[in-house]
Amino acid sequence: MADRYPLAELKDLPEDIRTAILAVQEKAGFVPNVFLALARRPAEWRAFFAYHDALMLKEEGSLTKGDREMIVTTTSAANQCLYCVVAHGALLRIYEKKPLVADQVAVNYRKADITPRQRAMLDFAMKVCERSHEVDDADFSALHAHGFDDEDIWDIASITAFFGLSNRLASFSGMQPNPEFFLMGRLPREKK
Repeated sequence: MADRYPLAELKDLPEDIRTAILAVQEKAGFVPNVFLALARRPAEWRAFFAYHDALMLKEEGSLTKGDREMIVTTTSAANQCLYCVVAHGALLRIYEKKPLVADQVAVNYRKADITPRQRAMLDFAMKVCERSHEVDDADFSALHAHGFDDEDIWDIASITAFFGLSNRLASFSGMQPNPEFFLMGRLPREKK
């Protein structure tokens, strides 16, 4: 399946978006397709990545970068989003330094080699993903027992909800993962 919408051309983008994308390319060695796919609508691109960065790059709270990517990979798998499972699974492999964990959580996090704390986090994320209307005080108590505070719980739910949006945009548009994502975190990175 090919992308249903053509990827934007870097040369045609507003300067702020082009500069941000070039910074990603410098760091990653390639431009992830999501950046060019969403750039067809600059105002939405800016809003999307501002919220993405607020959730995924924040320093406060007890969630690690690996925890955040684990939430994305697990819930994206539940939403059957190929792009997000592959892309965020790659980041999960890098942050956790356990290449198999990303594949395990993408298939069945309940059988993955993760901590009880991570399991509780993912149980909650999946409930928000699939049945948010059923969340109750017992869910908060279960997370508090693993050391999560109410702000961490907000982060888990917000990441889940944001990537529900992202999953649907990627899926309906036919967004394809870049080939580079498939080997990231599985093989040593080539030196430039």
